[in-house]
Parts: sequence; structure tokens; C-alpha cells
Amino acid sequence: MLTLSNITVLRGAKVLLKDTSLTANRADRIGLVGNNGTGKSSLFAVLRGELLVEEGNSQWPAAWRMSHVAQETPALSDAAVDYVLQGDATTWKLLQESATSTDLNRLGYLQTELEDADAYTAKSRAEALLAGLGFKQTEMSRPVAEFSGGWRMRLNLARALMAPSEILLLDEPTNHLDLDAILWLERWLAQYPGLLMVISHDREFLDAVVNSIVHIEFQKLYRYTGTYSDFESARALRVSQQQTAFSRQQEHIRKLEGFISRFKAKASKARQAQSRVKMLERLERVAPLLANNPVAFDFETPQRTPDPLLSMESVECGYGEHKILKNLKLTVRAGSRIGLLGINGAGKSTLVKTLAGEIAPFAGIVRPAKGLVLGYFAQHQLEMLDSEATPLTHMRRVDGQAREQELRNYLGRFHFHGDMCTAQVGLFSGGEKARLALAMIVYKKPNLLLLDEPTNHLDLETREALTAALAEYEGSLILVSHDRHLLRAAADELWLVADGGVQEFDGDLEDYRSWMIEARRNQRSSDKAASEKLTTTSAAAEIKIDRKEHRKANAAERARLAELKKPLMQQLTRLEKKMAELQNFLNTLNSQIADPKLYETADGAKIAQLGQDQAYTARELSELENQWLEIQEQLEAIVVQ
Repeated sequence: MLTLSNITVLRGAKVLLKDTSLTANRADRIGLVGNNGTGKSSLFAVLRGELLVEEGNSQWPAAWRMSHVAQETPALSDAAVDYVLQGDATTWKLLQESATSTDLNRLGYLQTELEDADAYTAKSRAEALLAGLGFKQTEMSRPVAEFSGGWRMRLNLARALMAPSEILLLDEPTNHLDLDAILWLERWLAQYPGLLMVISHDREFLDAVVNSIVHIEFQKLYRYTGTYSDFESARALRVSQQQTAFSRQQEHIRKLEGFISRFKAKASKARQAQSRVKMLERLERVAPLLANNPVAFDFETPQRTPDPLLSMESVECGYGEHKILKNLKLTVRAGSRIGLLGINGAGKSTLVKTLAGEIAPFAGIVRPAKGLVLGYFAQHQLEMLDSEATPLTHMRRVDGQAREQELRNYLGRFHFHGDMCTAQVGLFSGGEKARLALAMIVYKKPNLLLLDEPTNHLDLETREALTAALAEYEGSLILVSHDRHLLRAAADELWLVADGGVQEFDGDLEDYRSWMIEARRNQRSSDKAASEKLTTTSAAAEIKIDRKEHRKANAAERARLAELKKPLMQQLTRLEKKMAELQNFLNTLNSQIADPKLYETADGAKIAQLGQDQAYTARELSELENQWLEIQEQLEAIVVQ
């Protein structure tokens, strides 16, 4: 059991946590939430031993190993897969020593140690982690130094997952992931056997992976059982009860003070008055509910909206000499609210940058309408903010005619108050920079928003404010986001970016999840075909090898792999048969529920039963699809051995 007993935590002179406690068991899966700056990352630093508590103590079993995601990645020449393998330090050391040792006795000992550590599957497990997080097979041998910052963070995440652990700390693990990688991570974490503690501002991710929430508020740790959605309901009830208790106590105090004031000078009532004074002194006060001052995004109605807003004709676009999207013929109509879907690298950000004019198309025409007012947000824009300038200076650059007080009032809506308006932007956190960039966009009253991962670095409250504002926004928008809650709330239609093109996606996010399963299946088949071709080519080139021995070794290897794959393939066959049966049954239920005649002839009980059967079947099918994916990943790990 992990125990934090009456801890007080400071950062400099600021008290983050004060005399608060928490216990967690190995099977717990805890989501740590709270406003930015309340101490979530500092609590992780305490657990990692990087920050000492001012008071209290923390303890857990000495045998428990802890894994966490490093925030920095050195520019190493190591291959990506080797960097991830090094997460399992013991296995990596054994592999390195066995590759260089010439001592036969030592090699015999190492052989046993390697088998006990399951070291012979370590590389395939590392490659499976990388594949799940979006790395292609050809990228796994590339040096770490060649990857960008976001991809290095994925490497750090894979390395943390590779490390054997009883406690896993994840701080914003989805920030640098796209939707398909997030869904994979959710499945992986569902199988993690230890204590999971995760800081995340992604409510659907939290709902998928945690079974309790720890909320940091007023320097205390408050624990709630259930998912993030359960926490929201429970906290609302607690806040309501606290407000009621505070109001009742204030009324009680007012009456006591009134009695004391009236009768303290009367000898006949002096004893009763003194008794009430002592009662007041002993009274344990209920804390008042502090009023929230949430960020208020308000996308005002655009003054004029042309229709269509812009169009693409025979457009080809990409970077350098690499064409990513080809022959695009798209039209964005007034009122369109589009969410872009697609696996990593498919071209979602490329499309948005081309629409925004950030990159020029290789061919074709991007035709903006007269009167188009673009509001474009992307993560790289945070780096383009003037680090030495202030929020006020940035807003003056947007509107040089506005009075300072008007700009201060406006910035206040985005939580820039007082001295923050004149502080250098270079001192701000990622979330504060994102709020400033969004404030500058909102001010322009755009009639088309192009938003590429707008919720990265935003806390949950700010995400909710942005989601609510976008849901009410009367202009048009094109949105790239791994935040499924935001996509569901803000987008009315989905476009799929895949295979070098863009097309309308006929379905919802659950249908997209099924599409990704099929896409992964097809990719696996393509990789297998390419691997077989490579094997054939390599075999033909190795003319110096004894062909008989070569065939014998190949046959033995094929037999070994076939033996490993056989039980998995049998499970896969059973699952696919069951999935097909459930899908057929679900299709029948959907047809019955969609038939208008049902509601003319059937009673309410039958309709309700059909609805329950539909929900149960869909849930069971989803669980089987998860099992199917897990078995596929095991098969992929065997293939690459």
C-alpha cells in the first residue's frame, strides 16, 4: 500500500498541499485532477523523491518499482527501439553482457537469467509498444536524435511502459498523441497490473482508465470513487451540501451572537450568554464555498459569413518534395462544423495548414471567399508568441486603437488579471500561452475557425469553457483534436483523411474506432507481404550460405513461430466468429428499432427490451474487438522476433 500521511508540500514559499493524506492499493487506478498550479506535478515529484515534503511522510513497500515518463530526451544516436529497450534496465544489461562476454561459465549463467527475464521477447515487446504509439517499422531503427520533440515524448512514454513496475506515474500522457494512439494506450493500461496514477485533462481518457479520482482543492487531497464523470456528479453534490451546511451554520452563529449581544450585560442572563460564547469558540466552522472565476471564451457572432467560405480545386499538398494529399476537391460551406479524423501522419495538420495559407499547395487552387475572416490555432503558434512581450502588448498588436482598460477587461476573461497582463510571455506555462493565443483569435470575430489540437496544455476547466464556447459558436469550424469530448460537442460532421485523400466519414467516433481496427488489420497484411518479399530477396542474395542448412534453419524457425502462433490463431478464429454473430444480431436489432411499424404495434416493454438488447450487444461486441486487438498485437510481436 502507498501511504501519504499528513503531508505539507511547498514550491518555494507557496504552499501547495497542507496537512493532507492519501492511501492507495496496488490495484488502484487514480486520476489526479485540479486546476493548473494546485500541485499535481509536485505531488508526482514527491513520489519520485525529487521534492521533499515539509511535514508528514510518504511510504510504500521497498520492493515496489516505480516508472514515470521523463520530460526531456537527449539527442542520442541510439536506435529508437534500443532507447525503449533500455527502459527495462536489467534486461538491457543482460543482453549487452551476453553479446560481449566470452566466458563460457558466465554465458551459461546469463542464459538462465535471460530466460527468467523473458529477455528473448524484449525487442518484440518494445517494437509492439512503438507500433501502438504510432511508429512505423522502418522508423524504429532511426536514431533518437532524428525525431522531433513530440515524437521524442512518445519514445519516453514507450520507455516508461517498457520498464517493469508496480507504480506507474503518467503526467499528461495524451498530450503528444493522436486519437488512434490514445485508444491503443487505453487498451494497454487496462492490462497494467500495478498502481496507476495519471494526471490528465482528457475526460474521456480518464473515464476509460481510472477507477477513482483524487481532486486537489484548497491544498487538500479529496478522493472520489469511480470515473471522472462520476467525480463530477459527486463533487457537485458535495459542493451543494457544503454550501447548505455553511449557510445553516452562519444562521446559527448569527443567532448566538445576537443572544450574546442582547444579554451579556444582564446579570440574570450572564451565565447563558457566557455559555454561548464558549459554544461559539468551540464551534468547528464550515468553510465557505469560494466562488470560481472560470475562463469565459465567448466567440461572438461573425458580422458577415460568405457561402462558401473557401474551396479547394485539384489541390496537392505536403512538405518539401513529399506529397501527402493529392487531388483534393473540397468546399467548406457556411455553418459547417467539421472534425478531421485520420491516423498519425495521414495529413490532417497538412490540410489545415494549407487551408490557413501556412503552406502553399504543390498544385491546384485554394480559393478563399471575399469576407473570409480566419481564426487559426496550432501548437507551433505558441512558440511564435513574443517571449519578451506582455499579453497587453500582444493585444495591442491585434488592435492598436483599443484603450488599455478595454484590453485589460478582455484579457481578464481569459484569466489574465493585474500584473499578469504586463508579465513577459516567456515566463508563462504552456496552458497560459494557449489561453493568450486563443484570446487573440477570439478578438478578431472569425467566421471560420481552423483549430489544430486546441486543448493541449489546457486544464479541465479551461477545456470545458472552450468546448462550451465552440458548441455555441455560430460560425464555421474545422477541428483536429484527440479530445473526443470536444469532437462530439463541437463537430456536426466528420471528414476522414486517409490514403492521400479526404472524404466525408459516414459514422461517428465509435464507427471510426472500428475503421481503425480494419485499417490496422490491412496494414498488418501489407507489412507481412513486404516482410516475406524482403525475406525472399535476402535469401537469394545469401548464395554463400549452405542452402540445405539454410532451409533447415528456416523450417525450424517457421515451426517455432507456428507453434507460438497456433493458440493465438485459434482464439482469433473463435473471436472473429463470435464478432460476426454479434454484428449480425446487432444489425437485426438496429433494423427492428428503426422500423416505424414497431412503434405502432409493440408495447413499451418490448421496445425497452430491444433497446437494452441493443446496448448490451454493442458493449459485448466492443469488448470482443478489444480482445481481438490485443491478440493481434501479440501475433505482431511474434512475427517480428
